Amino acid sequence: MKIDHLGIAVESIEQALAFYRTALGLELTHTEVVAEQGVKVAMLPVGESRLELLEPTGSDTPVGKFLAKRGGGIHHICLGVDDLEAVLSRLKAQGIPLIDDKPRVGAEGCLVAFVHPKGTGGVLVELSQKQPQSLSSTEETSSAATHTV
Repeated sequence: MKIDHLGIAVESIEQALAFYRTALGLELTHTEVVAEQGVKVAMLPVGESRLELLEPTGSDTPVGKFLAKRGGGIHHICLGVDDLEAVLSRLKAQGIPLIDDKPRVGAEGCLVAFVHPKGTGGVLVELSQKQPQSLSSTEETSSAATHTV
């Protein structure tokens, strides 16, 4: 298990990139629109992990509601796992509340599932398993993949 990325809710990816790319010198490696959840994501590698900027496509989307309630900032932490099904089974057996009982396709074609903050000390935790067909280059896509945040 490793920290795959930190999800950061922002009003505008373009404005946020002025800081992350220009001021810090981070490289933008991937952008994607996850249409079903109304979010645009931008990935920026940082060492062995990444930052995922999350811009809502509307105010009634999960990230839009998060921004309205809490403002911009850290939205979730994503842990990369080798066997998502096994991790979910273990969490279920321990009575940990899950948002997703089963893996689903998320950004970059990864299998993902979210753990409810009630079971994690208040942190929204995303679990992610990379797939062979996962996207690896910078590209803009429109996806029907669910990325509940």
